Amino acid sequence: MADINLKTLRTELSGSRSLPPEVRWDIVELLFFAYRDFVGDADHVLEEFGFGRAHHRVMHFVQRYPGLKVADLLEVLRITKQSLGRVLKQLLDEGYIIQRAGDSDRRQRLLFATAKGEALVVKLASLQTMRIDRALAQLGPEGAISVRKFLLGLIDHDDPDKVLEVILKGASPDMRTRS
Repeated sequence: MADINLKTLRTELSGSRSLPPEVRWDIVELLFFAYRDFVGDADHVLEEFGFGRAHHRVMHFVQRYPGLKVADLLEVLRITKQSLGRVLKQLLDEGYIIQRAGDSDRRQRLLFATAKGEALVVKLASLQTMRIDRALAQLGPEGAISVRKFLLGLIDHDDPDKVLEVILKGASPDMRTRS
Protein backbone atom coordinates (compact mmCIF):
# COMPACT_ATOMS: atom_id res chain seq x y z
CA MET A 1 0.00 0.00 0.00
CA ALA A 2 1.33 3.42 -0.91
CA ASP A 3 2.21 5.91 1.78
CA ILE A 4 0.64 9.33 1.40
CA ASN A 5 2.59 12.30 2.62
CA LEU A 6 -0.11 14.92 3.14
CA LYS A 7 2.33 17.82 3.36
CA THR A 8 3.92 16.85 0.03
CA LEU A 9 0.51 16.22 -1.52
CA ARG A 10 -0.76 19.64 -0.40
CA THR A 11 2.33 21.30 -1.88
CA GLU A 12 1.94 19.42 -5.18
CA LEU A 13 -1.76 20.22 -5.42
CA SER A 14 -1.36 23.85 -4.52
CA GLY A 15 0.99 24.25 -7.48
CA SER A 16 -1.59 22.92 -9.93
CA ARG A 17 -4.82 24.36 -8.52
CA SER A 18 -5.92 26.39 -5.60
CA LEU A 19 -7.11 24.50 -2.56
CA PRO A 20 -10.07 25.70 -0.55
CA PRO A 21 -9.01 27.55 2.58
CA GLU A 22 -10.72 24.88 4.65
CA VAL A 23 -11.74 21.40 3.55
CA ARG A 24 -15.44 20.70 4.21
CA TRP A 25 -14.80 17.52 6.21
CA ASP A 26 -18.25 17.77 7.78
CA ILE A 27 -20.07 17.64 4.44
CA VAL A 28 -17.63 15.18 2.86
CA GLU A 29 -18.08 12.70 5.70
CA LEU A 30 -21.84 13.23 5.91
CA LEU A 31 -22.08 12.44 2.19
CA PHE A 32 -20.13 9.21 2.73
CA PHE A 33 -22.46 8.12 5.53
CA ALA A 34 -25.61 9.31 3.74
CA TYR A 35 -24.63 7.35 0.64
CA ARG A 36 -23.81 4.25 2.69
CA ASP A 37 -27.19 4.25 4.39
CA PHE A 38 -29.17 5.37 1.33
CA VAL A 39 -27.88 2.48 -0.81
CA GLY A 40 -27.77 0.13 2.19
CA ASP A 41 -31.56 0.00 2.37
CA ALA A 42 -31.64 -1.30 -1.19
CA ASP A 43 -28.56 -3.50 -0.76
CA HIS A 44 -30.36 -5.70 1.77
CA VAL A 45 -33.21 -6.37 -0.68
CA LEU A 46 -30.84 -6.88 -3.62
CA GLU A 47 -28.89 -9.52 -1.67
CA GLU A 48 -32.03 -11.68 -1.57
CA PHE A 49 -31.92 -11.83 -5.38
CA GLY A 50 -28.16 -12.28 -5.65
CA PHE A 51 -27.84 -8.75 -7.07
CA GLY A 52 -25.57 -5.87 -6.18
CA ARG A 53 -25.42 -2.11 -6.69
CA ALA A 54 -24.56 -2.42 -10.37
CA HIS A 55 -27.78 -4.36 -10.92
CA HIS A 56 -29.68 -1.66 -9.05
CA ARG A 57 -28.25 1.16 -11.16
CA VAL A 58 -28.96 -0.67 -14.42
CA MET A 59 -32.50 -1.56 -13.35
CA HIS A 60 -33.18 1.99 -12.15
CA PHE A 61 -32.27 3.67 -15.43
CA VAL A 62 -33.86 1.00 -17.64
CA GLN A 63 -37.14 1.28 -15.72
CA ARG A 64 -37.10 5.08 -15.59
CA TYR A 65 -36.19 5.52 -19.27
CA PRO A 66 -37.91 2.75 -21.29
CA GLY A 67 -36.17 2.07 -24.59
CA LEU A 68 -32.83 3.31 -23.28
CA LYS A 69 -30.07 2.29 -25.69
CA VAL A 70 -27.28 0.13 -24.30
CA ALA A 71 -24.81 2.75 -25.60
CA ASP A 72 -26.60 5.48 -23.63
CA LEU A 73 -26.69 3.32 -20.51
CA LEU A 74 -22.92 2.87 -20.76
CA GLU A 75 -22.59 6.65 -20.95
CA VAL A 76 -24.90 7.23 -17.97
CA LEU A 77 -23.16 4.69 -15.75
CA ARG A 78 -19.68 5.49 -17.08
CA ILE A 79 -18.66 1.86 -17.08
CA THR A 80 -17.13 -0.45 -19.68
CA LYS A 81 -19.07 -2.78 -21.97
CA GLN A 82 -17.50 -5.69 -20.14
CA SER A 83 -18.72 -4.47 -16.74
CA LEU A 84 -22.22 -3.88 -18.05
CA GLY A 85 -22.28 -7.15 -19.99
CA ARG A 86 -22.21 -9.44 -16.96
CA VAL A 87 -24.91 -7.51 -15.10
CA LEU A 88 -27.08 -7.08 -18.18
CA LYS A 89 -26.88 -10.78 -19.03
CA GLN A 90 -28.03 -11.77 -15.54
CA LEU A 91 -30.94 -9.30 -15.59
CA LEU A 92 -31.98 -10.50 -19.07
CA ASP A 93 -31.62 -14.21 -18.16
CA GLU A 94 -33.67 -13.80 -14.98
CA GLY A 95 -36.41 -11.83 -16.71
CA TYR A 96 -36.01 -8.41 -15.08
CA ILE A 97 -35.40 -6.62 -18.37
CA ILE A 98 -35.88 -7.34 -22.05
CA GLN A 99 -33.89 -6.17 -25.04
CA ARG A 100 -35.32 -5.20 -28.42
CA ALA A 101 -33.76 -4.04 -31.66
CA GLY A 102 -34.31 -0.40 -32.60
CA ASP A 103 -37.08 0.39 -35.09
CA SER A 104 -34.99 2.55 -37.41
CA ASP A 105 -31.61 0.93 -36.70
CA ARG A 106 -31.80 -2.81 -36.01
CA ARG A 107 -28.26 -2.71 -34.57
CA GLN A 108 -29.45 -0.63 -31.62
CA ARG A 109 -30.23 -2.56 -28.48
CA LEU A 110 -33.09 -0.95 -26.57
CA LEU A 111 -33.75 -1.96 -22.97
CA PHE A 112 -37.09 -2.21 -21.18
CA ALA A 113 -38.03 -3.34 -17.67
CA THR A 114 -40.43 -6.24 -17.39
CA ALA A 115 -43.26 -6.19 -14.84
CA LYS A 116 -40.95 -8.18 -12.55
CA GLY A 117 -38.14 -5.65 -13.03
CA GLU A 118 -40.44 -2.69 -12.52
CA ALA A 119 -41.75 -4.17 -9.27
CA LEU A 120 -38.20 -4.55 -7.95
CA VAL A 121 -37.23 -0.99 -8.89
CA VAL A 122 -40.37 0.42 -7.27
CA LYS A 123 -39.68 -1.58 -4.10
CA LEU A 124 -36.10 -0.26 -3.91
CA ALA A 125 -37.11 3.31 -4.72
CA SER A 126 -39.87 3.15 -2.07
CA LEU A 127 -37.32 2.23 0.59
CA GLN A 128 -35.09 5.08 -0.49
CA THR A 129 -38.02 7.50 -0.71
CA MET A 130 -38.95 6.76 2.90
CA ARG A 131 -35.42 7.74 3.96
CA ILE A 132 -35.55 10.89 1.80
CA ASP A 133 -38.98 11.85 3.16
CA ARG A 134 -37.78 11.44 6.77
CA ALA A 135 -34.83 13.72 6.10
CA LEU A 136 -36.89 16.31 4.19
CA ALA A 137 -39.49 16.43 6.98
CA GLN A 138 -36.83 18.08 9.14
CA LEU A 139 -36.26 20.87 6.60
CA GLY A 140 -39.70 22.33 6.11
CA PRO A 141 -41.64 22.97 2.91
CA GLU A 142 -38.77 24.56 0.94
CA GLY A 143 -36.30 21.85 1.98
CA ALA A 144 -36.72 19.67 -1.10
CA ILE A 145 -35.94 22.61 -3.38
CA SER A 146 -32.75 23.42 -1.47
CA VAL A 147 -31.63 19.80 -1.43
CA ARG A 148 -32.32 19.46 -5.14
CA LYS A 149 -30.30 22.62 -5.87
CA PHE A 150 -27.44 21.31 -3.72
CA LEU A 151 -27.37 17.92 -5.46
CA LEU A 152 -27.60 19.49 -8.91
CA GLY A 153 -24.70 21.72 -7.93
CA LEU A 154 -22.55 18.66 -7.19
CA ILE A 155 -23.07 17.21 -10.66
CA ASP A 156 -20.60 17.99 -13.43
CA HIS A 157 -22.77 19.67 -16.07
CA ASP A 158 -19.97 20.22 -18.61
CA ASP A 159 -20.68 16.97 -20.46
CA PRO A 160 -24.13 15.78 -19.44
CA ASP A 161 -25.27 12.43 -20.76
CA LYS A 162 -28.69 11.95 -22.36
CA VAL A 163 -30.43 10.92 -19.14
CA LEU A 164 -28.96 13.84 -17.19
CA GLU A 165 -30.12 16.16 -19.98
CA VAL A 166 -33.68 14.88 -19.46
CA ILE A 167 -33.38 15.44 -15.71
CA LEU A 168 -31.99 18.94 -16.21
CA LYS A 169 -34.73 19.83 -18.69
CA GLY A 170 -37.27 18.95 -15.99
CA ALA A 171 -35.56 21.20 -13.46
CA SER A 172 -36.59 24.80 -13.08
CA PRO A 173 -34.16 27.28 -14.73
CA ASP A 174 -32.60 28.34 -11.42
CA MET A 175 -31.90 24.69 -10.57
CA ARG A 176 -30.08 24.08 -13.86
CA THR A 177 -27.34 26.57 -13.12
CA ARG A 178 -24.72 26.17 -10.50
CA SER A 179 -25.03 28.42 -7.50
